Amino acid sequence: MHRKLSILDETGFAVLRDYDGPVIHRSEWEALAYLDWKSGGDTNFAPLASATGEMDCRGFWDSGKPDKGGIWTANRDISPSLTGYVEGVGGNYGRVRVIKLNPSGEAEAVRQLHRDDNNRLNPDGTGWVVRSWLELDDTAGRSVFILREDKDDPRSETRIPLHPGMQLVIDTERLWHVVWHPGPRPRYALITSWESSPIVDNWLHREQADPRRLASVG
Repeated sequence: MHRKLSILDETGFAVLRDYDGPVIHRSEWEALAYLDWKSGGDTNFAPLASATGEMDCRGFWDSGKPDKGGIWTANRDISPSLTGYVEGVGGNYGRVRVIKLNPSGEAEAVRQLHRDDNNRLNPDGTGWVVRSWLELDDTAGRSVFILREDKDDPRSETRIPLHPGMQLVIDTERLWHVVWHPGPRPRYALITSWESSPIVDNWLHREQADPRRLASVG
């Protein structure tokens, strides 16, 4: 058994309050070195932390380790605000990446529903690995996170409209997920793998959204 986060027990996700820290300038994510790596659509990823510190998008298991204990890549020097955001949480992180998602249609996005393999090689008794998103740039109000308990059952679906500054945490090994981003320009977001721990649990509770904001989630 793994330690898990109680805040995710009911739904598998948590919508947090909007980021209100130091300004993260567009130049940080636009200047990063991106790799052509496909996941959930027409995507490129800029690795900020990888298993070895190399510019690598592969799973940590290829290096014989679970998705935690990430090592900063050369992209760290380009993005001090993004790395500061991650380090400010204080938890054990694994993969840290900025995703660049190009526009797609709704049907195409739904075909890309997937679950992540976050906990391969993760020893029993340690923290379950989940992922957080910090939305950086998109067409506000048009991008939508689609979550399903059952990939083929729309009745199990939750849709979360996205906007820059939004923070979410999702158990992406439990939930099928994808972002439908109609464009017109690419969407960028910071994705971080976290080991579930009291530190991460405290961060989530500090950052919980006002329940009234959750009225738009459905």
